[in-house]
Amino acid sequence: MTRAVLSIGANIGDAAATVERAIAALGPALAARSPLYTTPPWGGVEQDDFVNATVVADDPARDAAAWLAFAREREAEAERVRTVRWGPRTLDVDVVAVWDGADPVLDSDRELTLPHPRAHERAFVLVPWLAADPDAVLPGCGRVVDLVRALPAADVAGVTRR
Repeated sequence: MTRAVLSIGANIGDAAATVERAIAALGPALAARSPLYTTPPWGGVEQDDFVNATVVADDPARDAAAWLAFAREREAEAERVRTVRWGPRTLDVDVVAVWDGADPVLDSDRELTLPHPRAHERAFVLVPWLAADPDAVLPGCGRVVDLVRALPAADVAGVTRR
């Protein structure tokens, strides 16, 4: 059984509906999900706020590469175009962490780095993840509740439940 944590966000078009469709595509693999949150853009590009959610999914048939393929398929369905790094997008699905059984997958290649190298810095990932799984642990970084506490208060306050 593999477990994955995915961060899902959008800020173009009907962002909430797009995020909900991506979550629904998990079907029976969906183990837990956060509510939707409105979050300010991250990365310094001028743009509208995002709608974000974090999900936990279980699927014995998917490994880390298959979770990345799932993410890219959802982005393609939403007609995601990658033109500006951290820019506006119809859908962004990031693979935050993957476990194979009880063991975290620690991997890095050209396509995917696990756990996500900046997840511990991003309130828009951690606050929803904490809502989906209060006992969550980001491999190599610690308990998500402690990571949220360590973030700047303004970053955490900017993540508001819809």
